[in-house]
Amino acid sequence: MMSCEKKTMLTVGSAFPAFRKKAVVSLKPGKEFAELSSEDHKKDGKWMVLFWWPLDFTFVCPTEIVEFNKDYAEFQKRNTLLIGASTDSEFVHLAWRNQHAGLRELQFPMLADTSKSLSEELGILVDELKVPYRVTYIVDPKGVIRWLCMNDLSVGRNTREIIRVLDALQTGELTPCNWEKGQDTLKV
Repeated sequence: MMSCEKKTMLTVGSAFPAFRKKAVVSLKPGKEFAELSSEDHKKDGKWMVLFWWPLDFTFVCPTEIVEFNKDYAEFQKRNTLLIGASTDSEFVHLAWRNQHAGLRELQFPMLADTSKSLSEELGILVDELKVPYRVTYIVDPKGVIRWLCMNDLSVGRNTREIIRVLDALQTGELTPCNWEKGQDTLKV
């Protein structure tokens, strides 16, 4: 059975760790890479959705990345910085984007946690493989983790549920089970 590293996994209410990492942001020659930091969304007063996948050049991962890309405009409408991440290098990310037709038009950065320092600090690495689980974080504009979801390596995510939860968090109110944007919130 696979388990997380012995390091405690950061959870709701924790400050998202500080980071400064390289990312693939474009396929345009000379403009492929940029540095991202944990301060980028905070300085702009934005929310951040950061989702992790285990490895580039695998089977489930591109299905998720393509779906996040399809919903990119929905995250933008919600004042949210969307970032994808794995422990592969920015050069592996770039090669994968160039090779996989569904990844060529990505609108969000692919963060490279090559040192595994961020994934270790988050406590999301699979012991035996030293790759991250499929973990998604919603982080508020102050840098606090407000929601996370962890999937086993074989199970893809539902981007619509992530957007639904983001909508609920952004109301700042109590939302009932299965609440959808536009529905009434709970009044106490």
